[in-house]
Amino acid sequence: MPGNALYTDLSGYYDLMCADIDYRAQSHCIHRLHQLFGNAGSRHVDLACGTGPHVRHFIDAGYQSSGLDINQPMLDRASARCPEARFSLQDMCCFKVDEPVDLITCFLYSIHYSASIDRLKACIASVYGALDAHGVFCFNAVDKNMIDNYSSLSHTAKHVDGLFSFSSGWNYSGEGEQQSLKLRIEKTAANETEVWHDEHPMVAVSFAELQALLQPYFDVHVLEHDYEKIIPWNKTSGNAIFACIKI
Repeated sequence: MPGNALYTDLSGYYDLMCADIDYRAQSHCIHRLHQLFGNAGSRHVDLACGTGPHVRHFIDAGYQSSGLDINQPMLDRASARCPEARFSLQDMCCFKVDEPVDLITCFLYSIHYSASIDRLKACIASVYGALDAHGVFCFNAVDKNMIDNYSSLSHTAKHVDGLFSFSSGWNYSGEGEQQSLKLRIEKTAANETEVWHDEHPMVAVSFAELQALLQPYFDVHVLEHDYEKIIPWNKTSGNAIFACIKI
């Protein structure tokens, strides 16, 4: 299936696909970053929110939380999970908010779904316009120059529909602004196995390029990709958390 078709068709299995993610630890880490760098406000938007697990944790932490995504089936599940929140079908590269917010998040490398440098620039500008004074934008990213095309992550999970195995890995050709996230999903039920392959187009960017795009708008802090500790990026790892404070 091309593009995001698999993501759409298997929206009912999305939480299963992400079952190994510690949403609580991720949300708590960004909450701490907001306490350290932010304006003490509680209005929050989660970009590419999916089925809303991060939004759930922010609401429980006392935020007035909302989310947006381009996938309506995901938003339907998010609304069921977080009936207190407002969810909207919007593109994160050109989204609008009714009033300025204090914190904007984008988890699970979803910033790369911007798909091109021009759209990434538009996303950053949209975030800047949506944030209140001294608001914070937090997201995680991968440096294109440190991608190992032979590396992948896998996990297996049981579901009433069968046994599922999920694998994902980055792929970058070594030049240009395009990388991809390759996915493989295997479902076994009643001794029959089905396999889906999908490849999501993503924007490829180095951390130096990303900082250059952010710095006209934000005071940028690049941190180690560790949701248990808040420490500066060591400049050797290929993954990082960005905490950006509106100038």
